[in-house]
Amino acid sequence: MPKSIRKWRRGLLAIGLLAGFCDPLQADALARDAESMASAGCPDWLPEATRCFTGQDTHGAYYWIAIPDGWNHKLVLHSHGGPRPNAPRPDDPLDIDLRQYDVMVREGYAWAGSSYRRGGYGVRMAAEDTDYLRRLFVARFGQPDRIYLHGQSWGGNVAAKAMELYGTDKEGRHRYDGALLTSGVLGGGAQAYQFRADLRAVYQYYCANHPYPGERQYPLWEGLPKGSDMTPEALNARVDACTGAGLPAEQRTLVQQQTLNNIVDVVRIPPGTLKAHMRWSTFLFQDMVEQRLDGASPFSNRGVRYRGSSNDDALNAGISRFDEDARAVEKLGDDAGLTGMTDIPTVTMHAIDDPIIFVENEWLYRRAREDSGTADSLVQIYTDEAVHSKLSTPQYAAALEALDRWVERDRKPTPEAIARYCETREASVYDGGCHFDTDYEVADWRARVYARQP
Repeated sequence: MPKSIRKWRRGLLAIGLLAGFCDPLQADALARDAESMASAGCPDWLPEATRCFTGQDTHGAYYWIAIPDGWNHKLVLHSHGGPRPNAPRPDDPLDIDLRQYDVMVREGYAWAGSSYRRGGYGVRMAAEDTDYLRRLFVARFGQPDRIYLHGQSWGGNVAAKAMELYGTDKEGRHRYDGALLTSGVLGGGAQAYQFRADLRAVYQYYCANHPYPGERQYPLWEGLPKGSDMTPEALNARVDACTGAGLPAEQRTLVQQQTLNNIVDVVRIPPGTLKAHMRWSTFLFQDMVEQRLDGASPFSNRGVRYRGSSNDDALNAGISRFDEDARAVEKLGDDAGLTGMTDIPTVTMHAIDDPIIFVENEWLYRRAREDSGTADSLVQIYTDEAVHSKLSTPQYAAALEALDRWVERDRKPTPEAIARYCETREASVYDGGCHFDTDYEVADWRARVYARQP
């Protein structure tokens, strides 16, 4: 190895130790990862003269980094949503995540996103991979002036967990200067997914085709039995056969329409999201239970009184009931639960009518921050949109500006101030409008999801 390369690697090793790896073997792995990072061509939808880099880290996660011309020397570290069911692909962070949130680069920030090392559930795993990318960026490009986390959807859970696990070093200094959590799964643990367990039970009561009576029977909280070869397409076909969810309303039979109405009214979801929620309560539950919970149930509907159907008494008498396993609840809580124990400045943004991740997740997160005494470092803002994956573009720019000003000037933003920041970008910089509802107050989680027995 040439002397110059050896010297560079020794420098990377030292940076790796400074970045938080006390173990020289881990620091050396970080140095190797930084050395193997490759320059890549940037897509034409990024600002001109942006530099892009890509690679695969020691744990198997793919990543992309984009640094704009005139970089403000601040980094946005992205935690993506999902969980994605398939094995990660090299360009996922680019094609799915950066393409959706290129506004961060257009605002002058460097952007880095990880695919995580595997598909499927695992909040701690994803948080570790997110933080490793922070260390990798520092090892390759030096310490930015500021590092902000951006967690979207399930990635909001990941980013919030990363703050709690990795947000502070041994000397009490923040590794992350702030966090923006958008459309986030912020309930953490079993309670964030209880309504999908309810959905499986309600759906099976009305449709009895997942599983069919002649198929192998299994507890519904399991998602699918081990070894099942069911595909998403096959599941969609069953949902359509029973409810006509994929058909125009005028093409549904009377029975299909009544069934669809009963299911969505009881579970309190929009009809257009039924198939998506059924996929998560099937394939995600299978992955979660098999891979993370040793086959045990984290869910219970014992004692739940379901309401909103055409015959609530018959529904509650005939619905399948199941119990939680205390160890499974504990494991899921350890993996995904949020204590709120972080004083890192945090801005959350959520559509009031988010059809996928209920806005009431924000109530749960505020309660966690209040219980831990860190609510003073939390600002929550809401929009009057009815979307999940991508809110109006200038709203992200405004929320990020508010977070940055908070960190730089020690001035906590108000929802009204964030709305004003948005208005400066609405017409002149980005397509899309500003839809903030600065008077909205989020309801208690129990107003949306059925309470469980203590």
